[in-house]
Amino acid sequence: MAPKVLVVLTSHDTIPSTGKPTGWFLPEFAHPHHVLNGKVDLTIASPKGGEAPSTRPQQSKLWKETHKLADIVPRAGEFDAIFYVGGHGPMFDLTNDQTSIGLIETFAKAKKPISAVCHAPCVFLNTKAPSGEALISGKTVTGFSNDEEDQVQLSAAMPFMLETELDKISGGKYVKAAEPWGEKVCVETTAGIGGPLITGQNPASAAGVGEALLKALGL
Repeated sequence: MAPKVLVVLTSHDTIPSTGKPTGWFLPEFAHPHHVLNGKVDLTIASPKGGEAPSTRPQQSKLWKETHKLADIVPRAGEFDAIFYVGGHGPMFDLTNDQTSIGLIETFAKAKKPISAVCHAPCVFLNTKAPSGEALISGKTVTGFSNDEEDQVQLSAAMPFMLETELDKISGGKYVKAAEPWGEKVCVETTAGIGGPLITGQNPASAAGVGEALLKALGL
């Protein structure tokens, strides 16, 4: 039987300070989907359920009927790994979503792979490891860099700078590619974290996160 992977998308559709549409970023799901499809069984969820807003809605019809995240909680034991898709949306809803935080902590306690790409590593900022310390404390981690945020001219519109917060909570263990937009994937398996923690920096890292997730699942 194929491993089951829970994919989580944002439900947040608007950048508050600008009113411009946002959501999850299609390539950051499409590229891992290409890697994972046919090898794992994917279930797609979002905080609100139903249609999860995408920055490219005309190309994302496959993901219009997501499960409500809270409905997944009783079924968490069915899944072998969890993967969070990036885009700016997660910065506004999934960072502090208590259902999401609880799910991540459940997966970590069960020593199952937890993964995220681009802005989605924001979901780990408020999570705890089984030891009780911050999940990413002392752990190598990556995510969308401050330089990249500056280059897309959205730094002022973000609730916080992801690189800055990941670096602070990890204790200076944030890493990134030598140049903006370069591929960077981190796989942290340090004892005490629970399951493997897989993070990718940006869209160029999305396929690599999918490949690392397959490896973590023994595929």
